[in-house]
Amino acid sequence: MLAVVTFVAGAAISLLTSWLLVSRLERIGERLGLSEALLGIVAALAADAPEVTAAVTALTSHQQRIGAGVVLGSNVFNLAALLGLGAVVAGRIGLHRRVVALSGTVAVWVAAVCVLVVVGVLPPLAGLLLTAGVIALYAVVLGTGGRGLRLPASWSAWLRSAVAEEELELSGAIRPRRGRWTDAVTAAAALMVVVIASVAMERAASSLGSSVGIPQIITGGLVLAAVTSLPNAVAAVYLAGRGRGAATLSTALNSNTLNVIAGLLLPGAVLGLGTLSGSGLLVTAWYLGLTLVVLVLAWLYKGLTRRHGAAVIVAYAGFTASLIVSGYAARDGNAVAIGLAGVSVAALAASIAHGAMRGRHHELGRRDQPGRSARTSRDIPASLPTEV
Repeated sequence: MLAVVTFVAGAAISLLTSWLLVSRLERIGERLGLSEALLGIVAALAADAPEVTAAVTALTSHQQRIGAGVVLGSNVFNLAALLGLGAVVAGRIGLHRRVVALSGTVAVWVAAVCVLVVVGVLPPLAGLLLTAGVIALYAVVLGTGGRGLRLPASWSAWLRSAVAEEELELSGAIRPRRGRWTDAVTAAAALMVVVIASVAMERAASSLGSSVGIPQIITGGLVLAAVTSLPNAVAAVYLAGRGRGAATLSTALNSNTLNVIAGLLLPGAVLGLGTLSGSGLLVTAWYLGLTLVVLVLAWLYKGLTRRHGAAVIVAYAGFTASLIVSGYAARDGNAVAIGLAGVSVAALAASIAHGAMRGRHHELGRRDQPGRSARTSRDIPASLPTEV
């Protein structure tokens, strides 16, 4: 009973305080003159404090399955709750293809490196360096619009357009007032509270899961992952309902990227990740596969419709079922998990191919209509009306 009370109290305090932390850090960023896109990264990092702290706490306690499960399970949950549920609630999340390409390239790179680290091809330190370098370049692009980089003129123009389109939506979504020194003090105090509450929540969940025989990967990948991601989910659904497609996508992808770097690769480089089970591979495969599916759909249809959002939510249900089966497999658990991972990747690949074919037929159909030409990404407004 004490573990249940501690878990509920820790979750409530951590989630509520993380909102205060996000708002104060955004004000500090505004005071420092950060761009809207960089403010979005700061906000995502602050909102990720509960899951990052829970993951680091688990890794420190040599509970690698819980630690990896929190980070990777949170990323799968983010795709379903932030983008899937957001599209269902809003009717449609409209996106420019340049925004999808810019942020999606970084997201896929980080997810792919994460897979290589989990399967043991790369050590955590190498994965950290590979992802941190890309994130640093991404931050420079967001902050400067690509100016100052020695790139071909066409590339520079493309980057400026992509950043401008993202900034256009983020400015109305997260622009805070200028901060003061009291905001810095409040942010520091809020961060301490979030860390303490998240540590208590993780310890209570681990203890409770062990006492009732719940596998660690389920405790981390489903329970802690979902609970710690709720602030991001609420914020993203709110932004999607306001027609802020780029802000919604940025929240989801930046949150996932920072989760991997701060919650898995950085502590893994210092503490080590140990040997993850086949269930860890399963969660990682779902994370990479669902990321690809969402980005391909967003590219093909210049956003996500309600139907796409429902499909992503159904995919998360499939992820939950596969993880439970894998976690509770009494024998050959790794073989079961690896088999499920293979099936999951195959199903997600088939989904991508199906979406690509449908998108291609859709574009050809539009071009073949008399008196009507296909619209380019420049014709699509930053905010699309909600479907009826």
